[in-house]
Amino acid sequence: MDMTHGEIREKFRKFFESKGHKWVASSSLLPSDPSVLFTTAGMQQFKPYYTGAADAMKDFGSLNTASIQKSMRTSDIDEVGDDSHLTFFEMLGNFSFGDYWKREAIAYAHEFITKEMGLTIDYVSVFEGEANIPADEESQKIWQELAPGITIKKFGRADNFWGPTGTEGPCGPTTEIYVNGVEIWNIVFNEYYQNADGTLKPLETKGIDTGMGLERLAMAVQQKRNVFETDLFSPVIEILPAELKDWAKRIIADHTRASVFMISDGMVPSNKEQGYVLRRLLRRMAIQLSSVGINHELIISKIIEQYKSFYTFDAVKILDTVNVEIKKFQNTLAQGRKELESLQTIDEVSAFTLYQSYGLPFEVIKDLGGEKAASLTREKFDEEYKRHQDISRAGAEKKFGGHGMTDGEADPIKVRLHTATHLVVAALEKVLGEKLPQAGSDITAERLRFDFKFPRKVTPEELKQAEDMANEIVAKDVPVTCEEMDVDKAFKSGASGAFKDKYGDRVKVYSIGEPGNYFSRELCGGPHVTHTGEVGHITIIKEESVSGGNRRIRATVE
Repeated sequence: MDMTHGEIREKFRKFFESKGHKWVASSSLLPSDPSVLFTTAGMQQFKPYYTGAADAMKDFGSLNTASIQKSMRTSDIDEVGDDSHLTFFEMLGNFSFGDYWKREAIAYAHEFITKEMGLTIDYVSVFEGEANIPADEESQKIWQELAPGITIKKFGRADNFWGPTGTEGPCGPTTEIYVNGVEIWNIVFNEYYQNADGTLKPLETKGIDTGMGLERLAMAVQQKRNVFETDLFSPVIEILPAELKDWAKRIIADHTRASVFMISDGMVPSNKEQGYVLRRLLRRMAIQLSSVGINHELIISKIIEQYKSFYTFDAVKILDTVNVEIKKFQNTLAQGRKELESLQTIDEVSAFTLYQSYGLPFEVIKDLGGEKAASLTREKFDEEYKRHQDISRAGAEKKFGGHGMTDGEADPIKVRLHTATHLVVAALEKVLGEKLPQAGSDITAERLRFDFKFPRKVTPEELKQAEDMANEIVAKDVPVTCEEMDVDKAFKSGASGAFKDKYGDRVKVYSIGEPGNYFSRELCGGPHVTHTGEVGHITIIKEESVSGGNRRIRATVE
């Protein structure tokens, strides 16, 4: 019989307790580190112990700890539905703060994988060295001694060196273990500290930081083709109707599981930060369930039942929170369906508009459209989607004037946020009575952010006035149009551009409003909504000072 995920958890705990590690409970998905949206790895709660800011011996009675950490990563939301991508996952890890080093860490991992789990290691990887960072020859020798004949692959900094992205913190080379072609365990040797400017300095106290996804480990141990066939997901998958496509079942299972844990850790659906991610997950889950008439409460109850031996849940609170959000969303979903029903035929262009404006995925559009969508194919829809991606990629500079989108993808929420950025900037300029030199922007699935030069704090009253003005334009549902023209003509026409030396000879000018009465007219690479009514309600969350005398505004749409 397959080893259950509960048995894997227990074996991991007992193994590292036997090796002198103090077991530490998972921290919340809401991190104490304000620079990140969610807890994304087991080491996050232990960061102070690597830098010497906290004393592990005092707090744990040991320099070595182990845990199974609840984790969330939002970058894969749109990929969920395939064989491997997840939003919520659990990370098994062991950590040392100045006690053992590479030999012990590699030996523990090798013993646990081969003896406790009974798995065969395909190969391991080590850091081959890059720039001024030497190759990790020590790890290579240890592997050769522990497992003579093992295949060792060498990679550079992109693959076998862990470090914080865009921030400072402990970092170092890694060695990774692969089973059945999948990376199972990543062992980080923290021996450097990355400064804010990206330079490295040796850490006074070296540390071990490892991470192994429970879902991937279960897939290997239970000999399944993908994580959704493991007993972490199968109880939910099995109660879903057979007529649902596999990708839809996976979205339901992943998104509901993530939502249960997020709500359990105190998050509520909202239009900003963690709350917006939760709202997005619940609404995607609701769309899939609505097509087959399954009640979400059944799925939630199954997940709580499955995990209650390992975590504590307030089932009433979770169900109440989800019920309120789903009831709210039913209006938006109804609007999408109403728009769909008003169409006489549904081709790839109208299908993409439904996807972009209401978040209805291709499969839902195809099912709800019936005969009207008979000519709509996945290939045509994907071509239309790619066309919008290409438009976006033409301007992906990660700066507002060129052109806002952070990853070049025509994600519906990012398109809405992109247009909202133009609206807020224009409104703010009108309220403050002057042009605001722009200093860059960034758009994620949760919020928009832009920087601008201004000599003082924008008052709450001014922010509210700008927010109201932008929402008034949204309510009027005015057109958003695009013209392509010579760059000189664009500026002469009154269009704004943040980085004049960055533009080519031909540019795109996006205008919001009617000709002769534009609310906003800017050089931009797009993509944008076609009418401001598609943006949704804009909320300015924060205005603050940042480096270089710049101000920063964050906002969301709902």
